[in-house]
Amino acid sequence: MIPFKRANILIPKNINMSKWSVVACDQYTSEPNYWKEVEETVGNNPSTLKITLPEIFLEEPNVNERIEKINKTMEEYVNSNLFQELPNTMIYLERKQNDGRIREGIIGMVDLEEYSYEKGSESLIRATEKTVVERIPPRLKVRENALLELPHIMILIDDDKKEIIESLKNEVKAEDVVYDFDLMENGGHIKGYKLNDKTINEIEEKLEKLADKKHFEEKYGVTNKGILLFAMGDGNHSLATAKSHYENMKKTMSKEEYLNHPARYALVELVNLHSDALEFEAIHRVIFNADVSKFINELYKYYNINENGEGQEFELVTSNINKKLYISNPKSNIAVGSIQMFLDDYLKENEGKIDYIHGDDTTRKMGMEEGNIAILFKPMLKEELFKTVILDGALPRKTFSMGHSYDKRYYLEARKIKMGENN
Repeated sequence: MIPFKRANILIPKNINMSKWSVVACDQYTSEPNYWKEVEETVGNNPSTLKITLPEIFLEEPNVNERIEKINKTMEEYVNSNLFQELPNTMIYLERKQNDGRIREGIIGMVDLEEYSYEKGSESLIRATEKTVVERIPPRLKVRENALLELPHIMILIDDDKKEIIESLKNEVKAEDVVYDFDLMENGGHIKGYKLNDKTINEIEEKLEKLADKKHFEEKYGVTNKGILLFAMGDGNHSLATAKSHYENMKKTMSKEEYLNHPARYALVELVNLHSDALEFEAIHRVIFNADVSKFINELYKYYNINENGEGQEFELVTSNINKKLYISNPKSNIAVGSIQMFLDDYLKENEGKIDYIHGDDTTRKMGMEEGNIAILFKPMLKEELFKTVILDGALPRKTFSMGHSYDKRYYLEARKIKMGENN
């Protein structure tokens, strides 16, 4: 059985949807003005801002009060009949990004029994980047007493023939539309269609073919490897939190109880890796307040570094250096992995604070400041993702990003995750 299923999906009714839908909580984590602006835009209107926790507030002293208020507001929204429920279904969506390109997806739920973020996992649903387990507990506080889940999770399929998601535009009609509105803060536009039983059955059959062992082994040129059907795109730590919550619940229940509990599943958006609107962007590193000379000396001791193009490429920028360098004896399959290994070891013993930066120009500018070091990488080819994860396991954290912050998934659909509240 494919671990992507129909769900009882909740959509708000008779409200301002542009004020309802806000961007994923893990965006704009260093920009309080962004969230202040969102708060002013939302005002007193019902909004996902009031039932999610932007991570910029995660370390604040009043975070527990915030979480209590979130849980209370969820119950108020449900009890006030704010939602309409679309039972046992999937939604096909078209997200018109800020650049005008259309990203298509399917909303459904994944079975957490088939997901693992553990190192070396060969589960059907897998993390693509290292999961930082220390990031789970504070997020768990939000989920463990929540009546609802609202996903910003995007999971990828490797459908190079574009037969599963991209074909759905020909299956839907105007009467199937369940939402259609502009997103705030440069988020573009979103339109969703409720799918009928026949179309959902066809999706399930096509996913079954993707998961066929013979097809999988021929496609990736591997044998004796667990089938990777779904790879994490965005929201890895949110799905890991859902998994942890479910595993904690299992300890208090019989097998029959937990296998039939709504928390066994998590609502997600399924997206094709090969979508034309999906771009992988490199995430660069900047080390602040470092001893630049010592850093460079240690880097050259750690690896054989050359300037003649032999090995894994990266760019080093300081106040007086800007050059492309190459590692001829790497410790990882990709340059960002090799550099991250060095950084982890170096920063344990030496001064310097690391941050992960998007955008080449921004990164170089930061690196040129006195006492800073910037390291830039070429974007990973998205065609490499599935095979690299199959062969090497999860990539180093912050290896790639899928698009700009304003193109990330916005909170919109919801699902009840408490027993007796339907699943």
